[in-house]
Amino acid sequence: MHVGKKSQKREKSVMSVSLYGNVVFVVIELVMAIATGSQAVLLDAVYDGVEFFMLLPSVFLIPLLYRPSNEQHPFGYMQLETLFVVIKGITMTAVTFGLIFNNIHLMLHGGHIVSFHTIAGFEMFACILSVIVTIYLRIKNKNLHSPLITMELQGWQIDSVISLGMAFAFLLPLMIPFAWFDHVTPYLDQIITILLSVVMIQTPVRTVITGIRDLMLIPPEEETIEDIKKTVEPIIGIYGHKNLYYDIVRTGRKLWISVYITFDKDIVSLAKFKHLQDKCIKALAQKYPDFYFELLPDIEFTGIEEE
Repeated sequence: MHVGKKSQKREKSVMSVSLYGNVVFVVIELVMAIATGSQAVLLDAVYDGVEFFMLLPSVFLIPLLYRPSNEQHPFGYMQLETLFVVIKGITMTAVTFGLIFNNIHLMLHGGHIVSFHTIAGFEMFACILSVIVTIYLRIKNKNLHSPLITMELQGWQIDSVISLGMAFAFLLPLMIPFAWFDHVTPYLDQIITILLSVVMIQTPVRTVITGIRDLMLIPPEEETIEDIKKTVEPIIGIYGHKNLYYDIVRTGRKLWISVYITFDKDIVSLAKFKHLQDKCIKALAQKYPDFYFELLPDIEFTGIEEE
């Protein structure tokens, strides 16, 4: 329990850093969006604003994730994490689509010109800050393996790349001093915003699809299942068996792995089962930070025999 509390405090501390970072970015980006009238900067501000409001309850969610499973909650509270991630992904997807349609509307009405060099300088500053936060989260999450922190890490990585791309894009009017480009200039802000939205929307969409699979207790992606099988089968195979049946689900950060085994012989040794299970757990622990594993005899029901 002591280790669990320690990890809980570390995870909450790391998430708090991401939370404060989001607050700073939202305030700065909103000020810059109002000052310049840039839709691209507004996209960043709205995106980070949604991140902040979705991140706030996740900090308070962390203690629940360390509670053990019980009869009322056989999978513990891990499903809460999955549900939260799905809600966040849906919200981010909806916001991004809204901004795409808004910028298409602006383009149809002639677009508008913004202070390109001011925005380019701001985006370079934002890129540097995002890289610093990304490095911090990556270092801290090496031992925690937290899905919540992983999501935040991915978000900050995307922010840093996008900020760098935006800085370059807003320098184009200075880099291409040709008359024909003057016709594109009023639409440049909207074009950048739409392209960014298309790039950014992929992450929340993938998050929603994966989260819904986990909520419905559908087995995880085929790569994970195959990796588990490749890890377990060489250990069990040396003892001889007719068949192996896998029951694998994921709730939040945790994998639940049940392997049902039919031996060649009718004799079941508890000592043999324990030895096999311990070896499988040790092998899986090298790849997966949080999982439950059980090895069970597959007993086929053939009907009630009369005495």
